[in-house]
Amino acid sequence: MLPLSILDLSPICEGGDAAHSFRNSLSLAQHGEKLGYRRYWLAEHHGMPGIASAATAVLLAYVGAGTSTIRIGAGGVMLPNHSPLVIAEQFGTLESLYPGRIDLGLGRAPGSDQRTAHALRRNLDSDADQFPQDVVELMDFMSKSPRQAVRAVPGMGLEVPVWILGSSTFGAQLAAHLGLPYAFASHFAPQQMMQAIEIYRKTFKPSAQLQKPYVMLGFNVFVADTDAQARFHATSWQQAFVNLRSGRPGRLPAPVEGYYERSGPAERALLDSVLSCSAVGSPDTVRESVNAFIARTGADELMITSQVFDHPARLHSYGLLAEVSQGALSKA
Repeated sequence: MLPLSILDLSPICEGGDAAHSFRNSLSLAQHGEKLGYRRYWLAEHHGMPGIASAATAVLLAYVGAGTSTIRIGAGGVMLPNHSPLVIAEQFGTLESLYPGRIDLGLGRAPGSDQRTAHALRRNLDSDADQFPQDVVELMDFMSKSPRQAVRAVPGMGLEVPVWILGSSTFGAQLAAHLGLPYAFASHFAPQQMMQAIEIYRKTFKPSAQLQKPYVMLGFNVFVADTDAQARFHATSWQQAFVNLRSGRPGRLPAPVEGYYERSGPAERALLDSVLSCSAVGSPDTVRESVNAFIARTGADELMITSQVFDHPARLHSYGLLAEVSQGALSKA
């Protein structure tokens, strides 16, 4: 059975607040653990009214305390926002608290707009270009025999598994060169997905962490008892995506009937691009869509995101997908 994992943005819904989002995130992680999902990851974003996971390591500590077996991690930490030493210490702390359960996904985007990026004390002229060197430095801080005089305490010797995240071919090339697992953000930027996968697999160099290529792909899934119910729940995500790409980020809106059908040509074009990496419908409908995606990409693992306004409906969606996956989702 193909492994499934959970990507959570800890969404802040209309009428809710961050505290409510955090409780829902823990509930989702606990639910995923019971259902057999492999990982639960949180994504770092800043200045977003609808995303509560800015302090990613802090929130992971809360989730770790409420779970016991599911792997937890960042999908990802936006490394240009941080000193590699600080991230080594943060994730060394998490690994010390929850040994054998921590993943560290690294991305080079700021996870914010330009003004917020400046407020994060970033040098916007050079830090993105420094990303490969920062990844190597961070991994060295967590190695058993670091080459640097400075020590990450905790962190040194813990060798937290590192992933490279990306939405272009740059991340694919870096992950292949360093021999690291690769997670592609196909759930919101699928345009270069197939090209990035091909580059990664063709140029991969084995490393101490990984002997052969491993590709995890982001995938939007909305499952309900009927196709109509699933389409209705998916409209919250559709509205939020259009609002974000149109420069109007906000809290996750309540679902509305017929949103896609009433959208204009520009909005439909935005949605059609991400719908290519999405499955919306009843269990039978979703099974067919997910299996087609796996056959097309050869994914080793899927990272499932499901931005559903109603939390019980969100839990139900992940539960139905887990049922679908039992012996039904496999690598072609």
